Amino acid sequence: MIYSYSGLTPPRRLLEAIRQGEAAGVILFKENITSRAQIGRVIARLQRAAARGPIGAPLLVMVDQEGGYVRRLPGEPLASHKTIGQAGDPEAAARSAGRAAGLNLGGVGVNVNLGPVLDVARSGGGFIDDARRSFGTDPGVVGRLGTAFVVAQQRTGVAATAKHFPGLGAGSSYDNTDHGPATMDIPLSVLRAVDEAPYEPAIAAGLRLVMVSWAVYPALDDRPAGLSPVVVGQELRGRLGFHGVTVTDSLGVAGLRGYGAIEDRALLATEAGMDLLLCAGRKLSEGTRAVDALARALDREEVDRPAYLAAVRRVQALRTAVD
Repeated sequence: MIYSYSGLTPPRRLLEAIRQGEAAGVILFKENITSRAQIGRVIARLQRAAARGPIGAPLLVMVDQEGGYVRRLPGEPLASHKTIGQAGDPEAAARSAGRAAGLNLGGVGVNVNLGPVLDVARSGGGFIDDARRSFGTDPGVVGRLGTAFVVAQQRTGVAATAKHFPGLGAGSSYDNTDHGPATMDIPLSVLRAVDEAPYEPAIAAGLRLVMVSWAVYPALDDRPAGLSPVVVGQELRGRLGFHGVTVTDSLGVAGLRGYGAIEDRALLATEAGMDLLLCAGRKLSEGTRAVDALARALDREEVDRPAYLAAVRRVQALRTAVD
């Protein structure tokens, strides 16, 4: 479980959950940060709580630091993905942005970046392109630039997360799953040749995490991607050979309307093969309820225990790697 919280000070209940080993990590937002010095002190406090727990590995501390509009910490990378894609030497710009992101985040104790975005934009635009979050419209270019960003950042010790698998680049300006359900009605041949293609070089280069989207892809399944064993198990792990850590987008988004309460969504995501569950609603109780629901399901043998333990091993390997 990845927890979030409101305000500048982690609540006592979160620190206790970390000490008890209930939290794999914490995601930080702008409302949690006033300066690098302030958030550095907060992260040190979170890691001290983790050090007192039973896990014996660092907490995963993550932010969205893509560049451009999407930056939680002050500073690098300043350029958006779109700006990088339009640079005179885009691969050099991508490497520079990835390294700068890693140095900036690692300097305060953040060890996971929820970036880069590997969504392939379409010429007509859409909500990803409107926010300048795509490297471009050519899947080969997006793959090269995304991989350059990933490799440069991970060399600084900060794990990278490619998102939003299988891809949101074809979505219109209204297809933001934060605001409501979204469907990417893309033929399977296009989905694989265009939207999934940038993940292949990034995975081959050692990408550590993939965030799976909440959109529905009818060519693969009628369920949101992050709740689909077809998308996660067959497409991402099977066809593309990804062996790293999968992470959901926020379980509380409006795009999951119709899939029950946070407990139900957590169980469905776990059954689909997701390793890390992101509770980014700033309500600590949501994460607690999801953890309790998973514990009950495990006790009742309602969750595939071997698959669950494999997910735990992947998360533990990641936590050890970012130490």
